[in-house]
Amino acid sequence: MTGHEGHTRGAVVKLLLEQGPITATEIGSQLGLSAAGVRRHLDVLIDAGEARATRAAAWQQKGRGRPAKQFQLTAAGRSRLGHSYDDLAGAAMRQLREIGGEAAITEFARRRVQTIVADIDPATGHDVDEVEQTADAIADAFTTAGFAATTRPVGNGVQICQHHCPVAHVASEFPELCEAETQAFAELLGTHVQRLATIANGDCACTTHVPLISPPAAHQEDT
Repeated sequence: MTGHEGHTRGAVVKLLLEQGPITATEIGSQLGLSAAGVRRHLDVLIDAGEARATRAAAWQQKGRGRPAKQFQLTAAGRSRLGHSYDDLAGAAMRQLREIGGEAAITEFARRRVQTIVADIDPATGHDVDEVEQTADAIADAFTTAGFAATTRPVGNGVQICQHHCPVAHVASEFPELCEAETQAFAELLGTHVQRLATIANGDCACTTHVPLISPPAAHQEDT
């Protein structure tokens, strides 16, 4: 594979990671590739077991006709991106639990996520813009930490999506890592948040819903 081919395939993998499930047409549009070019890279990834194709749900279909195929990375494809020292980290966490019990695992998970979000100022009220800005800051901090995080508006809220998890294999054994993230999000955003999906449970991304509801205006009595 030439250097150009490798660069292009890397760009395809990045889109599958950050935006998957995604159609081949969308990949081609964003990368300026022909349909044949996109198919060539997707076929290589699928043959290697690093990507898979599914049919879009009916509600996702644009226009009439057969639902378009959507592509996303498999667990094997994600593993190629790196899960740093999984075996060592898992062994260390098990040893920590033997020595300090579940409380030690919970405290470790809390400190780990606090290190990631240490520079983020918590939202001070229920201002929608401030909550959105804080959600964006959380996504930026987690991207820096290797989670390829983004935000997107959904209905009356915003979702924080972590498209990669460098500790997914460990988190599947120690859900305290995911729980600590959710708790930190709620504390920083000043509102209840809901974790909808996690990579550790086999989903394609870790998705957390943040409601954006302005408080009702204060009632003023007639004078």
